[in-house]
Amino acid sequence: MNILGISAYYHDSAAALIKNGDIVACAQEERFTRIKHDARFPQKAIQYCLQAGHSTIEEIDYVVFYEKPLLTFERLIETYLTFAPQGFSSFLKAMPIWLKDKLFLKKNIKKELSLLSATKKKINTPLLFTTHHQSHAASAFFPSPFNEAAVLCLDGVGEWATTSVWLGKENQLIPKWEIKFPHSLGLLYSAFTYFTGFKVNSGEYKLMGLAPYGEPVYVDLILEKLINIKDDGTYRLNMQYFDFATQLKMTGKRFENLFGRPARSSESEITQQDMDIARSIQVITEEIVVKLAKTIRQELNVENLCLAGGVALNCVANGKIAQEKIFNNIWIQPAAGDAGGALGAALSVWHEYLKNPRIIHQTDSMKGSYLGPHYSNEEIKTFLDREGAQYTLLSDEQLFQYTTELLKKQKVIGWFQGRMEFGPRALGNRSIIGDARSQKMQSLMNLKIKFRESFRPFAPAVLNEKKSDWFDLKSPSPYMLLISQVNHSKFTSFTEDRLSGLDKLKIARTFIPAVTHVDYSARIQTVHAETNPRFHRLISTFEKLTTCPVIINTSFNVRGEPIVCTPEDAFRCFMSTKIDCLIMENIVLLKEDQPAFLMAAFKEGETVVMD
Repeated sequence: MNILGISAYYHDSAAALIKNGDIVACAQEERFTRIKHDARFPQKAIQYCLQAGHSTIEEIDYVVFYEKPLLTFERLIETYLTFAPQGFSSFLKAMPIWLKDKLFLKKNIKKELSLLSATKKKINTPLLFTTHHQSHAASAFFPSPFNEAAVLCLDGVGEWATTSVWLGKENQLIPKWEIKFPHSLGLLYSAFTYFTGFKVNSGEYKLMGLAPYGEPVYVDLILEKLINIKDDGTYRLNMQYFDFATQLKMTGKRFENLFGRPARSSESEITQQDMDIARSIQVITEEIVVKLAKTIRQELNVENLCLAGGVALNCVANGKIAQEKIFNNIWIQPAAGDAGGALGAALSVWHEYLKNPRIIHQTDSMKGSYLGPHYSNEEIKTFLDREGAQYTLLSDEQLFQYTTELLKKQKVIGWFQGRMEFGPRALGNRSIIGDARSQKMQSLMNLKIKFRESFRPFAPAVLNEKKSDWFDLKSPSPYMLLISQVNHSKFTSFTEDRLSGLDKLKIARTFIPAVTHVDYSARIQTVHAETNPRFHRLISTFEKLTTCPVIINTSFNVRGEPIVCTPEDAFRCFMSTKIDCLIMENIVLLKEDQPAFLMAAFKEGETVVMD
């Protein structure tokens, strides 16, 4: 039984294939098209999933889409009527798209699927639709290691739901209650993302990273004017200050007047006020999430919590839930945003529609989220020979020793191994790695390799068995979705100056300064031998050399581009940045060894696309 899940037409299109309930392959379309957050029909992602599952489109038993477009159309019409005459211009812009394409989505999807057939004939596979939050909830609960759990979904908006609560039990998801549009925590956070000059639906994590540099001076103002939060965590927005319901932007004049300034332009200087605004909305977000978690724990009386939806990528808020010990166990879908909806929709059909039982795995059934394409040494060599690149092929023993010695010398390494990760985080297979003990590494990697803002923190990858020695973390965090504090025993001895803003970056706070944020926190990835033996072995070898079981792990890409997928993507990124060494499987390339004609062709920085 083959089930193909699809998410598309908003942002982060993706495809997922499950075979007899087993997750075979998942991938975002952006990784293949190289268009960040690509929203188009995920044709290339589907082709990959079919190839990984040794299937053809004709052998798919069910295709399922991750939301119900007619309900979304209903919301748009009702919203425009509610706020009329406001928003009439955006109504005129939206309707032609709906009347031409989106109202006929079923027909259009079947047409796209037929193009994947060798014969290009019409595909008669049953096409099903889940609701948006149902797909989120299914992606969170069904792969989790729990037989029973509360499920909390938080995002911008699905059809109507913005926040939803479910009880997951065996192979069932029982809806409990929801908060409906326009009252949305996800859209509230996106409004502040927009106002501080970052891109909506992609820059929210930048706002989260900026927050520790500020003070929560606007919390009272936000609570007084923008949002009413109840004791149980439910909330209502004051829509007089937001434009997302009626306009093609998030905030307008009232919002600007409230903060005494217009929205920041994307490339202008980040001010202390931006940092204070970021800190304030982060505090509000954490308050809502923690209150909701406490309410759900009391109402449903279960020990486990599953999270999905774009807000579940806010690892600081997730860390607060864990820190408060509201639930005994927390599991977060690694592809918590819309891409994960493709997987959730497929799993919903298998368990809810077809009534198949779950097989519960001790950790989870996501296979470490390593669900994308992989490339052999032979495939990599064929590509490099064609390019005329210089490389060396090493045995495993040589490779791990050589790599750790480069890390110790503070070299920056592109690390390309095994199957590509599903979701927004690189988890050690499409990663740039470095020495976490180096104070200069954060600014070097941000400005000269990632071409991004200097304040952005990097994540530590730590051996799971050593996590508690270095961080205040008891539970695993394999998907880089929990924030925790660095242990006091790893602090350096210094008296902190009264620095403000980005000047706080000048202080080395711990023995691993490259992965320690200014508030002594870190977004942690615990590395497990069971799911990624090669990455685990690399860090273990580094620990033997340095006594430190922690390295930097950041995604293998530059600002504005998706994470690399193929050897060609990795090579291009390597050649157009100041990465010192590229390691693809057992093949090692040093920048200094590359021929002059290649260095000229990839003049550093020229191929970088800025967002």
